[in-house]
Amino acid sequence: MEKNYTGEKMKKIVLFTMLGVLSSSLFAYSDADMDGVADGVDRCPNTPLTDLVDINGCTKKVLSSQSDKHHFDIIAGVNYAGSNFSNLNQSDTFSSSLQVDYYYENFSLQASTSYYKTDSDGYSDSGMNDSFVGGSYNIKPVQNLLIRVGAGIILPTYDTSLNNNKTDYSGSVNVSYQVGKINIFGGYIYTMINDDDVVDENIIYQNTNAISVGTGYYLTNKLYMSVAYNSADSIYKGYEDVQTASLYGYRSIDKNWFMTFFYAYGLSDTASDNAVSIKLGYYF
Repeated sequence: MEKNYTGEKMKKIVLFTMLGVLSSSLFAYSDADMDGVADGVDRCPNTPLTDLVDINGCTKKVLSSQSDKHHFDIIAGVNYAGSNFSNLNQSDTFSSSLQVDYYYENFSLQASTSYYKTDSDGYSDSGMNDSFVGGSYNIKPVQNLLIRVGAGIILPTYDTSLNNNKTDYSGSVNVSYQVGKINIFGGYIYTMINDDDVVDENIIYQNTNAISVGTGYYLTNKLYMSVAYNSADSIYKGYEDVQTASLYGYRSIDKNWFMTFFYAYGLSDTASDNAVSIKLGYYF
């Protein structure tokens, strides 16, 4: 039973850390008017969604006389995390994820969930991960500076023997500054963990702080890459911080379809050795 506890603990550490890492990494790419041209190279910002734009983001043809301020997207992905912790055999976790976003001017809402399957020697498990529902608001005090403030809830859809039976809450602040085709970004997330302690197993939960800092570059108007350093408290008292280095890519395929790539390398014993995510999205 102890081995199962260890596997569940490590997987939940990874889950909460990836929530923070992905939040900051996804924020690094920005396309405020959703025309498929990144803000860093968009010469005509705030074009209506109904306008057909050129490679510079400027209107080529007005498809409708009315501007549609509402926007949706849906993103499906496949993910992998591989770990070889000192007190656990090699563990491989595969998951499929689904995310839905709604945008209205500077507001956005997000809902995401995923299904996982974990295998290692003597331990195997599958089911739903915790799900996330949240919202954010963009603030642009000056032309090249963007601040995103967000809040969310983490629903206990992950069935575990570690008393993962309460809803957790998170608040976040992300900042991005644009210099030509380069952007510098950073993020902070505070998560209030409400799960009940498992005293007999010496499992004590704690609230967590997570930070992410990095820089990105717009290689073309359709391709963006960034690198980042990420650090988060463990949700368990007595465990070292979870630290990773990550690579993120965004590729716009056309005005509706896009792809993202994410890779994280573990820098601490509590992090997954390697984590990879590939996602395909459609916005309308």
